[in-house]
Amino acid sequence: MSERAGLTRLTGNGNGECGQGDCPNVYRTEKGTFVVQGDVSSAFTPPQGEGLVEIPESVLREAVRVLGW
Repeated sequence: MSERAGLTRLTGNGNGECGQGDCPNVYRTEKGTFVVQGDVSSAFTPPQGEGLVEIPESVLREAVRVLGW
């Protein structure tokens, strides 16, 4: 798993649809929370300071597999 400023990358490590690319990914923080990287969604307007991203189901499945859930 690669790290990015305190984040552990759970997906996109060569097995998914993006391979080693920098496309939709799920990261785990040192606090145990998650950061999701994906295409910006306009499904609704989130509260100030929040954002919406859209990622494929395969990315979430990969993150769950890596975490052993």
